[in-house]
Amino acid sequence: MTTVYDVPPSELVKQISGKLKKIKTIKPPGYAKYVKTGISRINQPHDKDWWYVRSASILRKLYENGPIGVNRLAVSYGGKKNRGMKPERTKGGSGSIVKDALSQLEAEKLVKTSKRGRELTSQGVSFLDKAAHEIKKTIPELRRY
Repeated sequence: MTTVYDVPPSELVKQISGKLKKIKTIKPPGYAKYVKTGISRINQPHDKDWWYVRSASILRKLYENGPIGVNRLAVSYGGKKNRGMKPERTKGGSGSIVKDALSQLEAEKLVKTSKRGRELTSQGVSFLDKAAHEIKKTIPELRRY
């Protein structure tokens, strides 16, 4: 059985984001056109489909890191804040974006809430494993393993 660990992460996120685009309940909120993805960013994302890519990335992180909270997910999307003459400091990403993406994924029953944080449901695990299997069939280097 092919799992998420058997394929390149960039290919997996691309594949999952394409599948999430087809689901009607997962769509960017109204503020997505104007918002920065974190305090360390200067502008909003240039990619029009960044919401689906972020949601796919969140699903992948949930698969790999087990139950994980919103704050820890937001910190993983952070970066260095330019503070002028002062030294840079690491700041977290937007927690609101993570919360909204997780609530949409929960409505689709791919993610569930537990005492330790958010985690994938069995439907979510099979969704990611099927996407990984499709990628493995299309990339010739991965087929022989």
